[in-house]
Amino acid sequence: MSFKKDFMWGAATAAYQIEGAHLEDGKGLSVWDVCSHKPGFVKGGHTGDIACDHYHRYKEDVALMKELSMQAYRFSISWPRVLPSGTGKINEKGLDFYDRLVDELLAQGIEPFVTLFHWDYPNELFLRGGFLNPDSSDWFQEYTRVVVERLSDRVTNWMTLNEPQCFSGLGYQIGAHAPGLQMDNSYVLRVIHNMLLSHGKAVQTIRSYSKKQTKVGYAPVLYYIMPASNKPEDIELAKQQFFSCKEDSLFFSEPWWNEPIFYGKYPEDGLKIAEKWLPGIENFDISIAKQPLDFFGFNFYRSETVAGYDSEGKPFVHIPHAVGHPHTAFDWEITPEGMYYIPKALYEKYQLPLLVTENGLSNTDWVDLNGEVKDPQRIDFLHRYLKELKRAAADGVDIMGYMHWSFMDNFEWAEGYNERFGLVHVDYETQKRTPKSSAYWYKNIILTNGEQL
Repeated sequence: MSFKKDFMWGAATAAYQIEGAHLEDGKGLSVWDVCSHKPGFVKGGHTGDIACDHYHRYKEDVALMKELSMQAYRFSISWPRVLPSGTGKINEKGLDFYDRLVDELLAQGIEPFVTLFHWDYPNELFLRGGFLNPDSSDWFQEYTRVVVERLSDRVTNWMTLNEPQCFSGLGYQIGAHAPGLQMDNSYVLRVIHNMLLSHGKAVQTIRSYSKKQTKVGYAPVLYYIMPASNKPEDIELAKQQFFSCKEDSLFFSEPWWNEPIFYGKYPEDGLKIAEKWLPGIENFDISIAKQPLDFFGFNFYRSETVAGYDSEGKPFVHIPHAVGHPHTAFDWEITPEGMYYIPKALYEKYQLPLLVTENGLSNTDWVDLNGEVKDPQRIDFLHRYLKELKRAAADGVDIMGYMHWSFMDNFEWAEGYNERFGLVHVDYETQKRTPKSSAYWYKNIILTNGEQL
């Protein structure tokens, strides 16, 4: 059994990671433009100033997508490229770039999937408090309207926020990502609250101003917990743990983000944890975050924990992986079984079509003496994960598509150019693109709709 006939196969990228042209044609600064120039913030002192130069090479890149039989392309809009100050005056040259990109994709028969926010927050708005400012959701709503009014005559599929868990947690709590702050949890919770409001207002705006029928979702990454075995009691325990808030990981807990979006309220177990950081948060009006969605996007790379029972029948979690368990070059555990259990759990709870918005691995890829990039580990990784996704589909989970992360090697945030996630190798000195062996393997999967998995 293969995936459903209208299954969408594609790949994903993000604006700051590939576009370059960081100050060209009127673009404003983002927090990543600023932080990447801070000594020691990014490994090797790397920046996204040039990145993959996609801003100038988008036609070449779209042609490569066509060659590889991509049916869909998920990309993000650079907010400060469109609105250099975050609000107010529109940068027409910035909007024109996305106009041309969408037209080029459609001309090649590739469906655009647009993400409105993938971490490159306008620096001018950060200076006004960013997502700590109570007006921040209105700023995001204004930006959303500008983009939707320009592109919605051709774009059907929209996502509001990409991994807001990372932007808030890594950017405001830990400080490893832009804007590089280490703030008290009470402030981080306000950032999260305003991001959730931004999501809700953006969904309203997309539906109000879209010029054609639209599909709207978002793309979280969560604290994934899978069962220790396929025993019913282990599966049930894993779901209980996955759908509960954890004190040591509240900002990545599934209910803290999704219950406001789907139910219009914060989860009770999360409020009990948050009380000591922000008394009165239960009085924050989060109801606007609840807006009807057409699909649930999720980024999945690994499941760090599993849940099961000990020899005495007592439940426990955080079972460590065995010594020697396989890891990616980024030192992430390889857990393909999660691609079966997690979609099943999410679909059972929310009853929405699922879209895998990111999945892939960093690998030690280089161009060999024959001018080829052979990456058998990526092929094996994808084979294992897609096989599990197919198993979930066979069990009745409605999966609308799969977006590999990423289309090409790029600027990997705080890791700079030291991690290669792409199907296409990029020589950052010459900008030469070389499809890897995994790209051609994936092309065959696309052409057969996964029948050979």
